[in-house]
Amino acid sequence: MVPEERLEQITQRFQYLEAAMADGSGDIVKLAKEYSALRPVVEQITAWRQLRRDLAEAQAMLSDPDMKELAEEEIPALKARLPEAEHALQLALLPKDEADARPAILEIRPGTGGDEAALFAGDLLRMYQRHAEARGWGFEFIEYQETELGGIKEVVARISGENVFARLKYESGVHRVQRVPATESGGRIHTSAATVAVLPEAEDVDIQIDANDIRIDTMRSSGAGGQHVNTTDSAVRITHVPTGIVVTSSEKSQHRNREIAMQVLKTRLYDLERQRLDSERSASRKGQVGSGDRSERIRTYNFPQGRMTDHRINLTLYKLDAVMAGDLDEVIDALIADGQARMLAEMGQ
Repeated sequence: MVPEERLEQITQRFQYLEAAMADGSGDIVKLAKEYSALRPVVEQITAWRQLRRDLAEAQAMLSDPDMKELAEEEIPALKARLPEAEHALQLALLPKDEADARPAILEIRPGTGGDEAALFAGDLLRMYQRHAEARGWGFEFIEYQETELGGIKEVVARISGENVFARLKYESGVHRVQRVPATESGGRIHTSAATVAVLPEAEDVDIQIDANDIRIDTMRSSGAGGQHVNTTDSAVRITHVPTGIVVTSSEKSQHRNREIAMQVLKTRLYDLERQRLDSERSASRKGQVGSGDRSERIRTYNFPQGRMTDHRINLTLYKLDAVMAGDLDEVIDALIADGQARMLAEMGQ
């Protein structure tokens, strides 16, 4: 179990933050952010300590003939609750990804499979749109390029809401589909793929871009589904020369496009920095779910059998229609639980 000294340090820090906020000393915004992050941890510490006190009091009552019977009834129930409280406390104490609460930039591109891969990329886009809608998240297109058959060449979107990146970060990777394409006359099952990347949106303090490192070009705009086709050269393309990263935005306003494209560029550079830091950590981290390896095949959607399999955690669900309709909570919850279990195992080593 976690050393009591560490729990006491966390509790004392929380009390200090509470007092500092009450008397208005220091940077209130910074204090409030740390206070909010520590509050659920302190609540779990308090609950665990109270349960231990209740158990100690019940055990002390065993020596009192008048209270012994009551104590014998309470002790098993209290002991049964203790492992759950300890586990909840351990989860609360796990290192937090500071990007978890941020909005996310979703990028979807077809992989192997030609027209069918582009159509599948469109299916994935609608899956994430429906999931975002079900959770009350905002969904805003940044770049949208369709194929002639209605598939997707490339999509970049911003998803905003509560804990968006925390829940979607495990979606990065290669998504494979097995089905009979609409373009297949012989009824043969084809395998194709699309790549998904989910990046935490960068904040201004994360990345500073030198104006000399970028090249900005304007071009003809054509937005989502042809809805924003525009005869003016309003679309903006920004190239970050040192890394070769290219970002485009195709809304109607050229000024707005510059803002959007710069934000996406910062997000991609921030993601590069996060990946660099990840690679410097322990070798055991490489096998962890959500490590960010976007060349990894993470999931298969088998339409003839109506199943979805996540290969990282060997989870198979025979509810493909529901999954494609945006019902992703079961698989996302399982991925989060697996990630937490791996972190707990690492802490115990």
